[in-house]
Amino acid sequence: MLRVGPLPSGRAVFLIAVAATAWGTGGAVAAVLYSASGLDSSAVSFWRFAGGALALGVAWPLLRGRGASSLVEQVRRAPMRLVATGAGMALYQTAYFAAVGSAGVAIATVVTLGSGPVLVALGSRLWLGERLGGRGVLVVASALAGLVLMVLGGGAATGPAAGRPGAGVALAVLSAVAYAATTLLTRSVMGRAPATPLTRGDRAQGGQDDPLGSALVGFVVGTLCLLPFALVSGLLPGRGDPATVVAMLAYLGLVPSALAYGLFFTGLRAVTATTASVVALVEPLAAAAIAVGFLGERLTVPGLLGAVVLLAAVLVLSAGRRGA
Repeated sequence: MLRVGPLPSGRAVFLIAVAATAWGTGGAVAAVLYSASGLDSSAVSFWRFAGGALALGVAWPLLRGRGASSLVEQVRRAPMRLVATGAGMALYQTAYFAAVGSAGVAIATVVTLGSGPVLVALGSRLWLGERLGGRGVLVVASALAGLVLMVLGGGAATGPAAGRPGAGVALAVLSAVAYAATTLLTRSVMGRAPATPLTRGDRAQGGQDDPLGSALVGFVVGTLCLLPFALVSGLLPGRGDPATVVAMLAYLGLVPSALAYGLFFTGLRAVTATTASVVALVEPLAAAAIAVGFLGERLTVPGLLGAVVLLAAVLVLSAGRRGA
């Protein structure tokens, strides 16, 4: 599944959808962690990245793609790109977790993943040359209108900074910007020849970059970026049952981190950046359902209308992207 080589677009879309579903559970677990442990977004993100790096480090020797280069070779070939990817992952995950604490899981996830595809589409057109189509202006305008409605509508949050939906939306938009930049950066390198075998030059350099290896390096970099902030805010939980807190942190490291990013980077080899970001809308649907059904959150009428407008704008964008 994680081998370098031809990957049908249908399977790539499935892998990204599974990754997005796993991501959708992360915000809910983080929201529970805030109240159960006293950890803030920096500490939760640090432990998530550390756990993800450990899990990927164990899995990579077993699942590395055939002909994939070593981690040392991957870092030597593109050190700045890998550092930027890891830093971007750390930024958008931490901003997202902070948005969850301020605005709640439902609003934070819908704004982040709703505006993300629009930003990716614009960036793909400007940077990667992927065509946006005539719907672009309408989509961007509708997405902005949806964001405004969600800011005005607000919602019920459950985190330590509850009652600050405006700040939560701003953090969610920051997360979306970092998410879009990281997706475009990964796609620009790993998606140039997604279904081609190794060339003679690749073999001479030790093979191709491996999606799982790239995710592993990204998590290591992200862990190092987050460590200073986590040390300042407090690495250890101040309350709660230690076994429960460790179990939730382990879940964040394994499922919405190591598993999800390995699948996402693999699928990104075979589809456009815009298509990947649209498929990732499975995440806000899953997260919103969990937040409303299990965490007692709610969306006001303007907030719900804004979410509908935002997601509708992205669906309009996706109509022209099927088969991309």
